[in-house]
Amino acid sequence: MAVPQHLMISVYTAFGIPGVGEFQRGTPVNLAISLRRAVELWPDREACVDGLKRLSWSELGQRVASLTHAFRDLGLTKGSVVACMAPNCVEYLELYYATSCLGLVLAPINFRLSEQEVREILVHSGAEILVCHTDFAGSAATMLSDLESAGGTTSLKLVAWLGPGILPQTTVKSTHYEGFVMSYWRREPLDIELYSEDLAQLYYTSGTTGQSKGVMLTHGNVASNALGAIAELQLTDKDIWAHIAPMFHLVDAWAVYAITWVGGKHVFMPYFKADDALKLIETENVTITALVPTMANALLNSGKVWEYSYSKLRAVMTAGSPVAPDTVRQLEEIFGCDYIQFYGMTETSPFLTISLPFAAHLARSKQEVQAIRAKTGRTFIGVELKVVRPDGKSVEKNGIDVGEIIARGPNVFRGYWHNDEATRETLREGWIFTGDLAVVDEDGYVNIVDRKKDMIISGGENIYSTEVEHALHDHPQIVECAVFGIPDEKWGESIKACVVLKSDASVSESEVIEFVKERLAHYKAPREVEFLSELPKTGSGKILKKVLRDKCWQGRLKRVN
Repeated sequence: MAVPQHLMISVYTAFGIPGVGEFQRGTPVNLAISLRRAVELWPDREACVDGLKRLSWSELGQRVASLTHAFRDLGLTKGSVVACMAPNCVEYLELYYATSCLGLVLAPINFRLSEQEVREILVHSGAEILVCHTDFAGSAATMLSDLESAGGTTSLKLVAWLGPGILPQTTVKSTHYEGFVMSYWRREPLDIELYSEDLAQLYYTSGTTGQSKGVMLTHGNVASNALGAIAELQLTDKDIWAHIAPMFHLVDAWAVYAITWVGGKHVFMPYFKADDALKLIETENVTITALVPTMANALLNSGKVWEYSYSKLRAVMTAGSPVAPDTVRQLEEIFGCDYIQFYGMTETSPFLTISLPFAAHLARSKQEVQAIRAKTGRTFIGVELKVVRPDGKSVEKNGIDVGEIIARGPNVFRGYWHNDEATRETLREGWIFTGDLAVVDEDGYVNIVDRKKDMIISGGENIYSTEVEHALHDHPQIVECAVFGIPDEKWGESIKACVVLKSDASVSESEVIEFVKERLAHYKAPREVEFLSELPKTGSGKILKKVLRDKCWQGRLKRVN
């Protein structure tokens, strides 16, 4: 659905960005404008909380200014890549802004990747500086000693270390990050004129469906998405955002700019721990945060969920995979706030849809509204989205016809770093083809039923794994699950479910299968159930269904049967 021109223009104008009609190549856009605005309007207000560290906007602005001089004196110029491997912390916020000021490119690295995977990112990205936390000193030292094994030539000049401890011995020059920043204290901030098409960040995808690729996001991409989030979520300077999901992932990182633009407060949790997150929400009066569904489940199943008050919390968001309606009900009832699901990709900065109800929906019953919030959502402001059949025609808005989600807009990425073939495959005539299969209801709300590669075809029937997973999530003893197809000589593929039970639960395979049969057609029920203590996940918390599925297809030339 097209967004009214006057609405987008008013949003952009309010925050110092040209109107949507001018938001194109050659438009001056520098993400640092959001920090300059916060420093000017709220210099003495608390900007961020990181453990015992508490900084005002003016103090944060001074640290970012110092960092810009440090980068400039190292010889970094527009387009130079700065990599970061760290937990959530205020320094991550500083890096997002210092790189934006100078037109440098920040490459956040998933710290749960293997040493070889990190090597490959550092070499492939051409990173000139690595900012690394000493929590990863052992693996980083080993990784840095053998960068050549990743192929290509390394451009790395310096490692700046965050955190306590003695610096590890590496073949690359090392320094303490804090000394690096303080050497340039009380300098005026440096920034340069940048344009909407200038590169801002380089995110390496988690690779849940294949080879990791570097996603190029521009200043225009990120600014468009942040301003859209401000409008959709009605963010203000009263908001306090908890960085609980990892900042190397766009489930959380989009909020760096959106929250700063409105003068809200950033609160950091280094590593996710359910009990600590619950305490943080209470003690820091958090108003809004975003999680991956596995984190939301962990909060709900924490033995301490009832020990704290969440009186300031107005919204919990999730993204990364579909959420069962019962999870929505529990989140809203336990935390006394609204639940919002959003959907998108790293390649779309990330928003494509959001599950906010229309005004007319709010007159419906509580259960009906929660069902809407559990959907993938309606089109995000500024985005043009379609669900299309293989022939390119849009599906009927009947909640039944299935098609692939495609989208275009100012938030869609520039392409994959040094990978033209993958770019051409994903971006076609200005549209991004997501690979996600969905239906559309009569109100225009999209609901994902599966990824193309996760759809199960059994006996000629299309079975969408998310539908089965939603049924399993209704079971009171199941915490997490993953459903996928496995080889079957008779049916082609049959359904397997891997489930994680609550610690004190005792449920049999046959009981799980019967539970699904009571809710879905019998052919959609798993024929095999495997009980696991945990499911494999990406660094951002997404369930790695591919890892589970591939084990069952070993020795076969094709992953279909």
